[in-house]
Amino acid sequence: MPSPSADRYHSVERVLRTAAPHELLDAVRAELDRLFGARRVELLMADYALTMLQPVAVLPYTRRPLSTNVGAPGRAFGTQRPYLEDGEGGGVVAHLPVTVRGDRLGVLSVAIPASPDPDTLRELAQVAETLGHEIIVAERDTDVYLQARRADRLTLAAEMQWQLLPGRACARTEYSIGAQLEPAYAIYGDNFDWSTSAEHLTLTVTNGMGEGIDAALLTNLAINALRNARRAGIPLPDQAALADQAIYGQYGGRVHVSVLLLRFELSTGNVDVIDAGSPRMWRLRAGTIEPITFDAQLPLGMFEETHYRTEQFQVEAGDRLIFVSDGVYDVASATGERYGKQALARAINATRLLPAAQVPRAVLQELAGHRHVSGAEDDAMVVCLDWHGPLGPVPEGSDHR
Repeated sequence: MPSPSADRYHSVERVLRTAAPHELLDAVRAELDRLFGARRVELLMADYALTMLQPVAVLPYTRRPLSTNVGAPGRAFGTQRPYLEDGEGGGVVAHLPVTVRGDRLGVLSVAIPASPDPDTLRELAQVAETLGHEIIVAERDTDVYLQARRADRLTLAAEMQWQLLPGRACARTEYSIGAQLEPAYAIYGDNFDWSTSAEHLTLTVTNGMGEGIDAALLTNLAINALRNARRAGIPLPDQAALADQAIYGQYGGRVHVSVLLLRFELSTGNVDVIDAGSPRMWRLRAGTIEPITFDAQLPLGMFEETHYRTEQFQVEAGDRLIFVSDGVYDVASATGERYGKQALARAINATRLLPAAQVPRAVLQELAGHRHVSGAEDDAMVVCLDWHGPLGPVPEGSDHR
């Protein structure tokens, strides 16, 4: 016989699944009030730069956003664990991560009359997770949650680039991924993509030429050409070749796209790689940080009918792979010093204890401190992949240290 707590959770789940896309917050608010006596329910969405949490409310927004680095909601977002604080006028506020397969969307804050027991807190956490899944589905049909993620207006090029991305993080038994583009609201040609199956993870990191709409159109063509080839189930070299032909056919060699294309075999850690230009890859293994290089091949779209070949390398449980674009290396300080390999190695070492989802943001924050002007001359991209192996995460205290 189902427990009362299971009945409460399933009741909220049913309501969320039948609610109109733009009314998810109203639906969950009414159910949490009815079933848990919630006095206040607030949904905070993380912005594109992952620096603030913005309330989902009626436009135009008048509430000030909250930092992801301080305060009770920021603590729940950063630790990815429920966090309790005393409520105004008594009671407790439970701040619950809204996360979908490792992709951190925001925080659900629920004010309830008394401190919850472990079962109730677990129910509320499940509600927040289910709400996240429903938001992802609802974004096909409404702009409410996408609008709440914006601390500023996106350029049209940035809008096009963000719509291409699979997410900002992903996690399953064998691996965890985190990724970030900066500046978040005015992107040029950098992008990333990933896809997983029962046997493989395919990861693509791209760096296109140009800026603005031209760069966005080029990147869109490259990413969709690679996806089209991947979904046809053809080998990695043929995926690169077909994307190469699509770009050359459209631009005739006038522009090109640099790509690092990787295919991980989940059961063994064997990786097939095609390095068609930049971006570059670093590895943190057993405390040692080093760049990993491959045979450089021609970027996509440079010449007609380029042939590509794969190389192989092996990842081991506990490995951390960091992928960076030229925008990371090329940032200059006031003295003209480039960010460079030594500074990047220091940043990788300084963030070694953070989970993969938080690493890109932390590295890019250090990059912003190095930059001598407030605006970026190029976009910068960081992707972090933690390899756990087929048995899952390595024990705490043994990875990356």
